[in-house]
Amino acid sequence: MSNYRSRSPYIATRKGRNLSPERRRYRRRNMDDDEDGHLIYRRGDILQKRYKILSTLGEGTFGKVVRVLDLRSDQMVALKIIKNVDKYREAARLEINVLEKLAEADPHCKQSNDNSFQSLCVKMLDWFDYHGHICIAFEMLGLSVFDFLKDNNYQPYPIDQVRHIGYQLCYSVKFLHDNHLTHTDLKPENILFIDSDFDVVYVSKKSKEKKKDVKRVKNTDIKLIDFGSATFDDEHHSTIVSTRHYRAPEVILELGWTQPCDVWSIGCILFELYLGITLFQTHDNREHLAMMERILGPLPYRMCRKTKTKYYHHGRLDWDYKSSAGRYVRENCKPLHRYLLSDDEDHRLLFDLIGKMLQYEPSSRITLTEALNHQFFDKLPLEKRLHLLESNNNNNNNNSNTTNNINSINSTTSTSTSTTTSNNNSNNNSNCNSNSNSNSNSNSNSRDRGDDQRDSS
Repeated sequence: MSNYRSRSPYIATRKGRNLSPERRRYRRRNMDDDEDGHLIYRRGDILQKRYKILSTLGEGTFGKVVRVLDLRSDQMVALKIIKNVDKYREAARLEINVLEKLAEADPHCKQSNDNSFQSLCVKMLDWFDYHGHICIAFEMLGLSVFDFLKDNNYQPYPIDQVRHIGYQLCYSVKFLHDNHLTHTDLKPENILFIDSDFDVVYVSKKSKEKKKDVKRVKNTDIKLIDFGSATFDDEHHSTIVSTRHYRAPEVILELGWTQPCDVWSIGCILFELYLGITLFQTHDNREHLAMMERILGPLPYRMCRKTKTKYYHHGRLDWDYKSSAGRYVRENCKPLHRYLLSDDEDHRLLFDLIGKMLQYEPSSRITLTEALNHQFFDKLPLEKRLHLLESNNNNNNNNSNTTNNINSINSTTSTSTSTTTSNNNSNNNSNCNSNSNSNSNSNSNSRDRGDDQRDSS
């Protein structure tokens, strides 16, 4: 691999020996990128004299993620190598900015020696520009909850695991919201297990069915990733955000969006973890809205009238219910409560939470602060209910500060009392001297002597 690459912005097309040095360098640079802008690398290549490439972990539109050995720390690291394309470079720089701001805002990161994130957001370890490729080093994590689901033949997660994963997701996204950020691209692919090791269990839904092996992840601790689309409250908000299946109605209708659009996405994710299927399996806006109305009921008239899109006419969805697409929606979608797998309280509470997350009006949607205190999460052990631990720590810190303040006040009061006593003693001695002088003065009047006697007493 070449160690030197030109960053010339234009593409060399001339051939021959008489190329300028700049164009010759650019041709050499192109030899190390494929036609899509991906960095061409081989196992064993070393970047920045530090990161030794071992294998490819995944690939996306942004670039590739590779497993590397950090030769400085001797630790395995996930290295995200961005395409050498302007728009992806810019998105990567925005993601780096967000990750740095999150690190600054995470109190646990500041206080802990291991630099772990209490916010449950992925930890950025390093970043650098490798000849036009922005590279971001992250802590090594396990499979995404989607990849684990896929590898498990889309067998849904047990409800106890849905509870823990869902709680952590709410907690992590709430941290973003508290810091004036909206993730805008929440989906199962962007939720990674810290460790995706699993056990194999044998289950069957009915006694007559043949038992089959199902994977059960051992540890449901997760981290949230991919902040390339995260948007601060005061930044420009793109018209369309979120991956299709997790996109909120206000985004589809182009009514503008804020943080509640993340809550809608979480509701869709909880449904998918519970059932193993996507709630809104579509790639068309009008069909997407028809599915919403089939599952959740008609959209509010206000939203239908306010939108400038062409999907509604006089407050009603412009949709042919008798078409093949209409029959597909009717046959494959049903009211939300009919997806319940059990009438047990845990299942009903989960769907109560999902229903509150899937309120059409963003202002009516449950907030993540409210979601963390929802009854569905009550069965989590205290050590996993991070917002309560955080609240207790804050209270303890406040109590400690109060105690320190009281001690400080007591110390100050004691010092003040001591000083006052000393001053009083000094004044008494002074008064005694004054009385002695007054008594020896034959010209003192009775009023002066009375005052002297009162002071002395």
